Amino acid sequence: MKKCMIGFFFSLCATALLAQSTPTATAAASTSVVAAKVAAFNWNVTSFDFGKIALNKPVTHEFKFTNSGSDALVIASVQASCGCTVAEYSKEPIAPGGQGFVKATYNAARAGVFNKTITVNANTGGGAVVLNISGEVMP
Repeated sequence: MKKCMIGFFFSLCATALLAQSTPTATAAASTSVVAAKVAAFNWNVTSFDFGKIALNKPVTHEFKFTNSGSDALVIASVQASCGCTVAEYSKEPIAPGGQGFVKATYNAARAGVFNKTITVNANTGGGAVVLNISGEVMP
């Protein structure tokens, strides 16, 4: 009988301790949840057609964007699909609501139709963005 009473006492104490610690743990967990800040691209356009262009006359288009997120947007890298296209971009962090650019220059050294891509990697949640330029180089 004495062993039963001791067992019952320990069960009661353990239940009381759990009841006290659970609300505290839950309250601590709920106060530590913070909304994550995220940067986000909002592009004016992601594709541009130069139309017919002259041979050996490089052409340039500037893609513009706004950071529609809640954190500074930082472009990590910009990579063109070939050596015939050179890309420049905003190097400084773009504050929420601020604007930036990616400028693509195509070297029109060969006649014919072209379709090139520029891949933009940044600290946005959507992954890489692919911009497109196209046109036809006339002889």
